[in-house]
Amino acid sequence: MGMKSISVFLSFPFLFLLTFISFHAQTKADENRVYIVYMGSAASSSPRSKNSLRNDHALLLKSVLRRKANAVVHTYRHGFSGFAARLSEEEARSIAHKPGVVSVFPDPLLKLHTTQSWEFLKYQTALEIDSNPNSISGAANGFSSVSANGSDTIIGFLDTGIWPESESFNDKDMGPIPSRWKGTCMKSDDFSSSNCNRKLIGARFYDTSESDDTETEDGSPRDSQGHGSHVASTAAGSIVQGASYYGVAAGTAKGGSPTSRIAVYKVCSSEGCRGSAILAAFDDAIADGVDVLSLSLGSPIEYEPELSSDPIAIGAFHAVEQGITVVCSAGNDGPSSETVVNAAPWIVTVAATTIDRDFESDVVLGGNKTIKGRGINFSELQKSTVYPLIYAGSAGKGNARNCDANSMVAEKIKGKIVMCDTNDDTYSRNEQIDAVKGLGGVGIIFQEKNPGVVVYISTSLPATVVSVKDGLDILSYINSTRNPVATILATVTVTKYKPAPIVAYFSSRGPSHGTRNILKASKRASDFQFSKILYHKETPGVNILAAWMANDTGIALEGKEPPLFNVISGTSMACPHVSGIAATVKSQNPTWSPSAIRSALITTATQTDNLGAPITTDSNSTATPYDYGAGEVRTTGPLQPGLVYETDTIDYLNYLCYYGYSISQIKTIARTAPKEFACPKDSNADYISNINYPSIAISNFNGKKTQNVSRRVTNVAGDGETVFTATVDAPTGLSVIVIPDKLEFSKNNQKLSYQVVFSSTTSSPKGDMFGSLTWTNGKNKVRSPFVVSI
Repeated sequence: MGMKSISVFLSFPFLFLLTFISFHAQTKADENRVYIVYMGSAASSSPRSKNSLRNDHALLLKSVLRRKANAVVHTYRHGFSGFAARLSEEEARSIAHKPGVVSVFPDPLLKLHTTQSWEFLKYQTALEIDSNPNSISGAANGFSSVSANGSDTIIGFLDTGIWPESESFNDKDMGPIPSRWKGTCMKSDDFSSSNCNRKLIGARFYDTSESDDTETEDGSPRDSQGHGSHVASTAAGSIVQGASYYGVAAGTAKGGSPTSRIAVYKVCSSEGCRGSAILAAFDDAIADGVDVLSLSLGSPIEYEPELSSDPIAIGAFHAVEQGITVVCSAGNDGPSSETVVNAAPWIVTVAATTIDRDFESDVVLGGNKTIKGRGINFSELQKSTVYPLIYAGSAGKGNARNCDANSMVAEKIKGKIVMCDTNDDTYSRNEQIDAVKGLGGVGIIFQEKNPGVVVYISTSLPATVVSVKDGLDILSYINSTRNPVATILATVTVTKYKPAPIVAYFSSRGPSHGTRNILKASKRASDFQFSKILYHKETPGVNILAAWMANDTGIALEGKEPPLFNVISGTSMACPHVSGIAATVKSQNPTWSPSAIRSALITTATQTDNLGAPITTDSNSTATPYDYGAGEVRTTGPLQPGLVYETDTIDYLNYLCYYGYSISQIKTIARTAPKEFACPKDSNADYISNINYPSIAISNFNGKKTQNVSRRVTNVAGDGETVFTATVDAPTGLSVIVIPDKLEFSKNNQKLSYQVVFSSTTSSPKGDMFGSLTWTNGKNKVRSPFVVSI
């Protein structure tokens, strides 16, 4: 009999480590499975409660081990307290009511969110950076200044492991490993301590199996999927000249923070990423001493865990408590709204966009008419149109048009280029290619309603993708002549492609499903969180070239060695772009908190493309903060943000208060809760908008009364005395007044507050209203997006 959700204290979708117990397991009571037992902070504000927690933890572990020696899978004791163990449903229910227990939930299975991108980001900037600024080292030439100062920044990656032999992880010219580093390089049959160096300074792996009698398939830090190596090199890879995928996307590969150190925590196998392993990695990373954590993975959108059963939200909260910036991918479930994951307010959430590079593989028809196609292939077909062309629907019956192997007639396919439909998701492109190749075809053209921006790679047969409109032109040509002919050209890399960036169709959208007053729209490599908006930031996540495992024959060309670099897409690829920039900001400002770093990323983002026009989606509509959050991240802007919004402990604690948590519950969860802390007298969800976040989101706005929002900024412009003036970009129907509209600072690091008053200028406002508030002192522009929803 499946267990229903049992609320021991209270529940709230994705926001703190609440005292809520959620059981979604469809399992019998007498069957064992892994459950996570979360017991709040590992340290408390009082020695007495700290000792009590240790005793509670020890007693629970002892009782579990007494029943079965190998029942405990992981223990958590550094950043937070708890354990993961194989329990029956009845045992889990019982433990949920024990002293010190915050929540108990089944171990979830999460999934991965699966060069040139840095150069593109570098030039997407409007801020003039001084060559010798007072407060921050210069970075006018991309990351040139980081080489000398960034080598003590450590980025941890929770992913599929790493391929240590890749040149992206060489430690040439790197100094000694920081003395504060406490991590280790775990050994296995195919990984030794010598695989680590001054670049790759830590490597751990975790048991990801559900059963206690199943051998772990990936009992090694070595990457067996390529994903972990790709994201690590994107964020912090060393400079590698001549990187490419068999000559395509050729150039110099480098990470966003190429002198940062790398620590890997292998939490994912081919089956997915276990929540219990993710929490173990968070716990170790906190003790090891990382500065930034990068997670290109998350819950399936259909799972939508409560905060109390969300291992990433739980682990990230405690990491941020310890001063670690946590960056996560937003998910690949776009373009539908309310699909963003990893949206807790202490996480920097990242969506995906394109860069100014395209991979063009054109179709040439008889008569030399050229149809633009997109794809990566290594066609050896002649450039002249000597190959017969056929529409798959004319080569058989039934599902022949979808290039179904059992529907097409071999005699009609052999020696020809075949155009296939792709409107039936039953058929993958690989299956269609195999079908055409198996019947003797020499090339394949896919026609798609929305070709999108993600390039398809074909290693076995010349293949390209065209739009349905162009597909109709091809079909018209086929029907107009007795002997239609064509050829498919090998891929050409197009640089300085415009427009870019474009929001990728797969990138998950806001607003966040559970946090209506936090603007979380995706940082594209954008940051938004509080309110129904959405994410955080947006960065390049489409067709990104980065390091890969060197034994992947599945992506190798026939007769050639596997490539050392690969081109893939996803918010997985966007996330490490922001992780690298966050590490750069941290290296230049080692005392900055995670919220100050997040603020710098958000308030300096851009909302325009390389044509100077508003950023669009790949369906050509103007993008909104629900699509890209604060906008496209910049590489140099966050180094000189001018002002920062610091979200402190009290903000997060008040956030819990506004959602109804009691003082005792909050202090169980948060080690940083002051002894004298008390919830505000008027605590309700409407007050969440007052959390000191770099964006503003207001929900349930009916226009009948004004709404006041308070913010507090810190002067980091480096000029001592400076005056910032406010300007507002408000939509029709909304009045926005800033009080005061000038902030006069007399010294660096001074904090000043202001209020924003929202009111309707119409009797019945409709829809979501987007705008922005920008503070400027003539040098810095500090932009805060806002959304007001009905």
